[in-house]
Amino acid sequence: MILFAHAQFYKSVLPSPQFNDSLTKIVIDFRNNFKKIQGKELTPQIGIEVYQSQISLPGPVHCTIYRYHLKLDTTASWQAIMYNGDDYEEAIKVYKSTCRLVNKSRIKWIDRSIASFIGNMEKPDGNISFANTMLQLNVSDPRYKNFYAEIEMESGSNGWEVHLNLHNKKDDMEE
Repeated sequence: MILFAHAQFYKSVLPSPQFNDSLTKIVIDFRNNFKKIQGKELTPQIGIEVYQSQISLPGPVHCTIYRYHLKLDTTASWQAIMYNGDDYEEAIKVYKSTCRLVNKSRIKWIDRSIASFIGNMEKPDGNISFANTMLQLNVSDPRYKNFYAEIEMESGSNGWEVHLNLHNKKDDMEE
């Protein structure tokens, strides 16, 4: 009985192999500006091409790749909408769970080493309509110097959304 409860605890705390494998494929393809996992083109936005992602994490509503065509930014970002609804408590649960899963994931790196995301979760505050956690990928590859997993929980006109963004983000200190 104790072993079963112990195993269930770790199963609920650690990401599934499917989550780890999918996250690894997405993160590794950042080197290619997400082109290898890019699916069909969706409705573009001004200065941005939008594509369906061929790789998805378990659980999101949908996953997209945004390809920017701006003077200062020609990169791409990968986004999953992890929750979209009007239940604040469920949004918090998904936000915390997404932060935990990304933080606990182990990325099988190109050289067979293990990489991970590091950082602390910003706790949601009931008086504020958003929360934002930035987790930086801990690797020595210079292409990933500013690569982050950004988990956002925000209130909008249709209720609450939780996003997981994987992208390059310059530190304010570098500008």
